[in-house]
Amino acid sequence: MSYDVVILGGGAAGLMCAIEAGKRGRKTLVLDHASKIADKIRISGGGRCNFTNINSAPDKFLSQNPHFCTSALKRYTQNDFIDLVKSHGIPYHEKTLGQLFCDDSAQDIIDMLLAECAKAGVKVQNETPIESVRKNDDGSFTVITSRGNYDGLALVIATGGPSIPKMGSSTFAYEVANQFNINVIPPRAGLVPLVFDPIILTYTKELSGVSVDPVEVKSVSGKTFREALLFTHKGISGPAILQISSYWQIGEAITINLAPDVVAIDWLKQQKNTQPKSKLSVVLSYLLPKALGESIIAALKIEDGRIADQTDVTLKALAKRIGAWEVKPSGSEGYRTAEVTLGGIDTKELSSKTMESNTVPGLYFIGEAVDVTGHLGGYNFQWAWSSGWCAGQFV
Repeated sequence: MSYDVVILGGGAAGLMCAIEAGKRGRKTLVLDHASKIADKIRISGGGRCNFTNINSAPDKFLSQNPHFCTSALKRYTQNDFIDLVKSHGIPYHEKTLGQLFCDDSAQDIIDMLLAECAKAGVKVQNETPIESVRKNDDGSFTVITSRGNYDGLALVIATGGPSIPKMGSSTFAYEVANQFNINVIPPRAGLVPLVFDPIILTYTKELSGVSVDPVEVKSVSGKTFREALLFTHKGISGPAILQISSYWQIGEAITINLAPDVVAIDWLKQQKNTQPKSKLSVVLSYLLPKALGESIIAALKIEDGRIADQTDVTLKALAKRIGAWEVKPSGSEGYRTAEVTLGGIDTKELSSKTMESNTVPGLYFIGEAVDVTGHLGGYNFQWAWSSGWCAGQFV
């Protein structure tokens, strides 16, 4: 069973690479261990697949080598993928911040990719657990699986990272890299809810289900995101927290502005002048969810009386809690709930033009396996499409 190209991983990056290789007349095989192809696509975006973002650009991605992704993203853009979606008549819509979702189902994207594979003569085979790979003396590769061995002149690793283990994710890409002495940037969970110590947790538990939109959350490094925040029984989540989690480091605090459209101290003083007889909790309910305002008053041990009776010191403390609430996460929920994996195959080991290893001819790494991670909102799918497309031009 010999092929020009063997691709391990039938997700977004692997299928895109296969389509492009097949179009070039390359005899191409995609192998995946799962019972269904592209499970991560199927569950993404609440089942509607946030397949790209109209604002996709290199500055929306993290990497030890931030310029690496530029070439691929420019050569296969979000507009190129949107054109593919349109050509299949898939209805879609834009949600907030440039995110594009299928109107109907993520299955539309999967069906599109499989149709393109079929048109390009690509063989896609699931339920094939991969045991090992080896490079042969003639430069080809052999993939050893539970269903036999498969030879390929080129081998593409598109098996992702360890995020969302319930979907069968693994560290296989890193194991292959180690086998061939290719450096791996230590992986960690990205786009993941953060967890907090018991004192903060008590505060968030009583607010479980309360959301604030928008907030501004800032990391120690100065990275800021303006999105929604959600209090949960485990801590704080929501898009703003998922975004900042990719920039947060253990031991650091994050700063949350719960009311980014006002200067909190100025707003409070204005309310004191215009409605002096109103209770403080009532005043805060104009700015924040009622339960959150009451919780802040209780946490600061402020008497919930008339705002006119509040001292400047009290108002300053309140303003700081609203506009610059500093909290120190104790950790994250980890790979179990992480949407992506940070780190991965060191981009210094790869060609940014082809995704091929600089030291092992014929070996390629694409998608989430590589140390390129996008922001929340369709960017990681775009990296999968772009990196897969680029490798497909050369395998």
